[in-house]
Amino acid sequence: MSDRDQYLVKAEPYYRPVGDEVKMYEAAYDARMPVMLKGPTGCGKTRFVEYMAWKLGKPLIVVACNEDMTASDLVGRFLLDINGTKWQDGPLTVSARIGAICYLDEVVEARQDTTVVIHPLTDHRRNLPLEKKGELVEAHADFQIVISYNPGYQSLMKDLKQSTKQRFGALDFDYPQATVEAEIVAHEGNVEKSVADKLVQVAQRSRNLKGHGLDEGMSTRLLVYAAQLIGKGIAPQSACQMALVRPLTDDPDMRDTLDAAVNTYF
Repeated sequence: MSDRDQYLVKAEPYYRPVGDEVKMYEAAYDARMPVMLKGPTGCGKTRFVEYMAWKLGKPLIVVACNEDMTASDLVGRFLLDINGTKWQDGPLTVSARIGAICYLDEVVEARQDTTVVIHPLTDHRRNLPLEKKGELVEAHADFQIVISYNPGYQSLMKDLKQSTKQRFGALDFDYPQATVEAEIVAHEGNVEKSVADKLVQVAQRSRNLKGHGLDEGMSTRLLVYAAQLIGKGIAPQSACQMALVRPLTDDPDMRDTLDAAVNTYF
């Protein structure tokens, strides 16, 4: 198996389009435009990238960004082994070499001095300087960089620089309309549509509380978790407590409010 083949998405991921995002992304990929996916957590951004990589037949390398991630974690470093030192490519460098879609998930979590290393790959240069190794990697013709970004979490301390933002085209993501979201939850959670409808109604109650005691409402991902528990025979109220209410907040009053919403529908 080649380096390229091991990163291919083998089976079609389930993705339910909610607008023209598939067509827009295909056009962006044809132009090799860097793409930023903006939207709340758990609304389908990662699944969308997986689906598009499968649909286009391109390798996909996913990097979960965090505040401890250094430029070397992305680009590569020299490692010591029994024969001395050898260079180990990081995921960004591997992507550029083999022509993969490199997806930097929640890029705002990474330090700003780390995200700067992607800049040469996001303009006309399409190359990556490996300064420690003294090599300039020219990006493969199929290479594209995609980042995800949750505007709801942005702050003065954690936001992307304008010099980074303005290198990307952007697609807005949000939780789907209720009927579409229920369709997704029913499919992914393997439950009846009537159960999925109720879960979505609970989620909508929680989303109305965003900024009024909750940082984020219940995500589509959490609804799928709840549906999966219900599908395993767990009582709906218990499943909702474990998958929807308890992960979201530790505030007793807010938990009571959300539990009451669950009891309204179940």
